[in-house]
Amino acid sequence: MSEFLLVHGSCHGAWCWDDLTPHLQAAGHTARAIDLPGHGQDQTPPQDVTLDLYARAIVDAITDPVVLVGHSMAGYPITAAANLAPEKISKLIYLCAYVPMAGKSLADMRRMAPSQPLLEAVVVDDDRVTFHVDPSKAVDKFYHDVAPDRAAWAVSNLCPQPILPQETAMTPAHDLPRHYIRCSDDRTIPPAFQVTMTENWTAGSVTTLPTSHSPFLSDPRGLAAELIAAAQ
Repeated sequence: MSEFLLVHGSCHGAWCWDDLTPHLQAAGHTARAIDLPGHGQDQTPPQDVTLDLYARAIVDAITDPVVLVGHSMAGYPITAAANLAPEKISKLIYLCAYVPMAGKSLADMRRMAPSQPLLEAVVVDDDRVTFHVDPSKAVDKFYHDVAPDRAAWAVSNLCPQPILPQETAMTPAHDLPRHYIRCSDDRTIPPAFQVTMTENWTAGSVTTLPTSHSPFLSDPRGLAAELIAAAQ
């Protein structure tokens, strides 16, 4: 049985995994989710949040080796955590996530994509330390295949996103096993760019779900099955 540590993406928190974890636990696995610094219930001031702080929070949350799952933006923090403490991670799973390219920040990679569908929903806050997603556009970008009441709940939980971690370049420096789950109806990270990021991956290390950017809410049972299979 596997132990999963679940790491959320931009503007989200540990809450986004609430519908998924019971399915993993029902299958006999251990599953935990954490709030990254400055997200969810964590009170770190956004001006203090860095990519390194994200990585250290992940590493500090691990005792026994885990299958580390990163959604969307969290592709960067989970890779940074693997660079810091590879012995604490048995496998990395990228869920419709950015896979760091050497010397590129997440913002660089976003600009490399064939389109930037999220850009029209992003509002940079006056302090230019954070951005938030326009609530009127969040369902279309993140949750268009999620039950309306659950999507509204998710939108109500979104928080400002510190900008600095996404403007910080990094280079993967580990050789851990990895798996990628593409989401073919994603309106945040273009599915074509998810293909580009994984085009040279080994056979069997990439699978696909026919969902939006948020399968943990639209198809938690199906995502749980994918995660369990990928962890093997």
